[in-house]
Amino acid sequence: MVAKANSRNIGLIAIIAANFVVSLMCVPSNSLPRTEVLEIVSSPASQQNGTEWDVKGNGTNICMTKGCVKASALVLDLIDENVNPCDNFYEFACGKFLRNTLIPDDKIAMMSFVHVQDKVLGQLRLILNEKLDTNESKPFTLAKIFNTACMDEETLEIQGIAPMVEILDKYGGWPVVKGDWDSEKWDWMEAYQNMSSDGLDDNILFSLNILTDQRNSSRRVLDLDQADFGLRMEFLQKGLEDTNVKAYYEFMVDAAVIFGANKSAAEEELLDSLKFEIELAKIAVPEGERRNLSALYNPFTIRQLQATYPYLNWLECINGLLPESVRIDEDEVLIVDVPNYYMQLGPILQATPKRTIANYFAWRSVFFGSALLNSALHRRKLQFLATTIGLRKLDPRYNTCVTLTSHYLPISVGALYVRRYFDEESKKAAVELVNSIREEFIKILRDVSWMDDETRAAAIEKAKSMTSHIAYPDELTNNNKLEEYYDGLELESNTLLQNVLRIRIFKDNHLIKGLRTPVNKTDWQTHTMPATVNAAYNPLENSIQLPAAILQDRFFSADRPSYLNFGSIGQIIGHEITHGFDDQGRQFDLDGNLIDWWEDETEAKFGRKAQCMVEQYSNYVDFDSNLRLNGINTQGENIADNGGVKEAYAAYRNYVKRNGAEQLLPGLNYTQEQLFWISSAQTWCAVTRPEFDKMLITTDVHSPNEFRVIGTISNMQEFAHDFSCEAGNKMNPFKKCEVW
Repeated sequence: MVAKANSRNIGLIAIIAANFVVSLMCVPSNSLPRTEVLEIVSSPASQQNGTEWDVKGNGTNICMTKGCVKASALVLDLIDENVNPCDNFYEFACGKFLRNTLIPDDKIAMMSFVHVQDKVLGQLRLILNEKLDTNESKPFTLAKIFNTACMDEETLEIQGIAPMVEILDKYGGWPVVKGDWDSEKWDWMEAYQNMSSDGLDDNILFSLNILTDQRNSSRRVLDLDQADFGLRMEFLQKGLEDTNVKAYYEFMVDAAVIFGANKSAAEEELLDSLKFEIELAKIAVPEGERRNLSALYNPFTIRQLQATYPYLNWLECINGLLPESVRIDEDEVLIVDVPNYYMQLGPILQATPKRTIANYFAWRSVFFGSALLNSALHRRKLQFLATTIGLRKLDPRYNTCVTLTSHYLPISVGALYVRRYFDEESKKAAVELVNSIREEFIKILRDVSWMDDETRAAAIEKAKSMTSHIAYPDELTNNNKLEEYYDGLELESNTLLQNVLRIRIFKDNHLIKGLRTPVNKTDWQTHTMPATVNAAYNPLENSIQLPAAILQDRFFSADRPSYLNFGSIGQIIGHEITHGFDDQGRQFDLDGNLIDWWEDETEAKFGRKAQCMVEQYSNYVDFDSNLRLNGINTQGENIADNGGVKEAYAAYRNYVKRNGAEQLLPGLNYTQEQLFWISSAQTWCAVTRPEFDKMLITTDVHSPNEFRVIGTISNMQEFAHDFSCEAGNKMNPFKKCEVW
């Protein structure tokens, strides 16, 4: 059992694709010759903070601090000034990066998010590999023990697959491996419950979660959703004709052989298990049909659930998935997200032989543990990932282990990170940015002509009530709080798989304890991923979160002009604020409750505006894969992207009114406003593997990075004005879409 994510994040999506071409003239400004600015960057003296450079020919409107010189060098390193900005602003802003960037074999993409996350991983590696101190606080000892177990490749090789074999044997073993497996003694529900209690992936037939109640966000509720799959349903539904499904099947077979199965038997039996998973995928509801959240809110008592879907003893099943300390009865109300899935699940289960289901359970357990065992299985998974996302080589072990430690112990690792590396001044500056950008969004709400007064007033109150969690909660600096949280969790330095399972059980028990307690929306424990380079909006809290790790480097720096910060982290802040008013976020009120608070006519007008963006992005085609974007799946993120840039630009212009225009960057012939747009676009510069592109375009809710820039910029009249783009140019089309 795991808590489903309720938040919407900025996404680490980056894709290069389509060709768009047209024309413009830039407004010139005083600047240094490019050779001079590059010499300054390489000069030893340039390492002095705040140094003012007396360069021959320097205009008084040019910023020559270290921060400005570094920022200018970065812009020059990415931009291709041979491209007309009005033809294709993404290729203009990112063209040199696109041409000159090679993706390392152990990565599937190169972009700002990856660059900064790599920097964070390096910092965390230094901390986690420090010698264990017996006097150190337990949460930090746990993180170092976990990392040590992960790094102990010698022990992992000696243990081989034995840790997983031992677990599978508790449930009767892997039939295709055992051969003489006894179906009479095996019951799928009992196996399912045991897998859950042992910390294994238990969302393989259906998903039981404990979530904040969307209709009453002050309490939690049990939630039944469709299954999660080993491969995304969009591919599974295509069958073995799809290359990803074929690679998935071959991985299943080869994994069974590694565990001792006869290959021909594995090919035959696991084909049946794959077909079983495909049948489950076919009855699942795709992302594009899950955007009306009210349609996913279907309360059932256990008694009603039993009467509607009688093929399973639901009371016994669900109690078996919960610890003995928590019991439910027939009057317990839970939410069923997709009733039709459960209507069709019963006949599929009844028509499928036990051996096929048991083989599938075992495969999913092995798939879950494939990165936690020996190198033979890990290398075989790499072959699968090479086909599905284009990964050519496994990450260096130290990066893999830091990533795993951060994932499973985010509070411990986050506390270590912020204490050692975070700049507190960045937190203050980010708070100011959030406030200024939210004010601009509130101005938009006041000005839009298509809202009725009652809905407008409620929207303004929601925007004013939106809370922000910046950098990290103060509790991360309190060892007593951390020790209290991790009380009862014990790890060992030579059992990686078991450590992961222990943590999953610990987190599940922690989550289950909250089922009967009121929701604390400001609970520090739910806002503790400071070492993550991302950002998020949570509609059930009506809150945005900006982790510490994103408040640095290419996204934010206090020693460079504000137009760059507004263009980068500013648009990300605006993106998350706008999520509260995208096609899904708008369904929640200021308290995070799923309530219809829009007047019918205003809701219809919103729908027409959102449809404009659906059609706009659905018309984009990725050049390399020849895949068309899914404007329905991506509409929430596209609305957020467009609103975010618009709000950040307005906030920057308001900043100038209050503080005056800042100096320009050296070596560049661009105005402050033009540099805002360049900073905005360069946030998304990305080079990605074609296999990764296919995966993202098919399954992700974010548009590829190229279209996040092109789609947004082409809707902004302010951009067209700042770059003097003629009406009808590609970046200044006659038809523009705007929701906010």
